[in-house]
Amino acid sequence: MLDPKQIETWISAGLPCEHLSVEGDGHHFAAVIVSGEFAGLNRVKRQQRINAILKARFDSGELHALSMQTLTPEEWKANG
Repeated sequence: MLDPKQIETWISAGLPCEHLSVEGDGHHFAAVIVSGEFAGLNRVKRQQRINAILKARFDSGELHALSMQTLTPEEWKANG
């Protein structure tokens, strides 16, 4: 069974994050990802960026489902 901390490690290795949290039951996961790299990108582009980082994990079937909330630091502070 996959550990949410492992997904955090994979994402943080490919993207500088100001905040990153992943929760899940071992099969389905939800992530909150805050990065300045998202500035100027729409929601689809942001999620494509994360999907590219995790592509090998999705392709292998190791990771099945990940819902994402992708925010810039400014958006994170405004929502906080």
